[in-house]
Amino acid sequence: MERRNDWYEHPEYYEAIFGTDTEREVDFLLALSAKHGTGGKQWLEPACGAGRLVAAAAARGLKVAGYDISETMLAHARERLTPAQRRRVKLRASRMESFAEPSLEGRVDLAHNLVSTFRYLDSEAAAVEHLSGTRKLLRPEGIYVLGFHLSEYERTTPEHERWVGRVGRDSVVCNTHEGLPDRRLRRSPMRNRLRVTGPGKDWLIETTWFFRTYDGAQAQRLFRASGMRVLATYDFDYRIDEPLGRGSPRLDRVFVLQPAPDAALPRRPSRRAKR
Repeated sequence: MERRNDWYEHPEYYEAIFGTDTEREVDFLLALSAKHGTGGKQWLEPACGAGRLVAAAAARGLKVAGYDISETMLAHARERLTPAQRRRVKLRASRMESFAEPSLEGRVDLAHNLVSTFRYLDSEAAAVEHLSGTRKLLRPEGIYVLGFHLSEYERTTPEHERWVGRVGRDSVVCNTHEGLPDRRLRRSPMRNRLRVTGPGKDWLIETTWFFRTYDGAQAQRLFRASGMRVLATYDFDYRIDEPLGRGSPRLDRVFVLQPAPDAALPRRPSRRAKR
């Protein structure tokens, strides 16, 4: 068995696990835009990764801007686009907390980030910078669809998820572990193992990192500090007619955010603000 690290250097196997709901997710985003937003055609995907949603949205005639910190992921995203899709897509390298594009200011109808990538932002300052920067790009009635898991600080056992996929003749088994959340440090230890086996191949790709933690109250305070209001909340089942009610125990949340009326853009907090 050959050991490797950093699953983001292997976008084809990463997508074998997380790319199975692509069309359903685009359907859901379109429905949210029609119900809560402008229904317009300019989309933005922060941390767009290998571009599965970028390509799917462009295939439906939408204009899409996307950015990601990984050049490997962006290269994969560009390669998958057809010539017609490339005319509707703009991709660039950027961090989530520092992306800025003057040509998009006040023009984005829908921004989206659905699979907890937001939790890579490791401080309150970085999270506010990302949200307030995205808010600046949205139309007044545009929406940011932000999906991530809330943390249950009282839990006493680690969490584990397992997925199985295929890439050609290769089998991909993904095991993700999230350790116990630390309320004081606001982080959870994460470990992902991708086991890839196929003709002449036996790889174990292991990646470790920390996710920032949020309970419901912490998330709401962050949104308010960033000049965002919550229009509706859903879960990862993506059922447009079944928003979550107040007090729902579901930890998987999809927040539909919109710029708060008359809210000034917040001042960027100090980089020293870690909690």
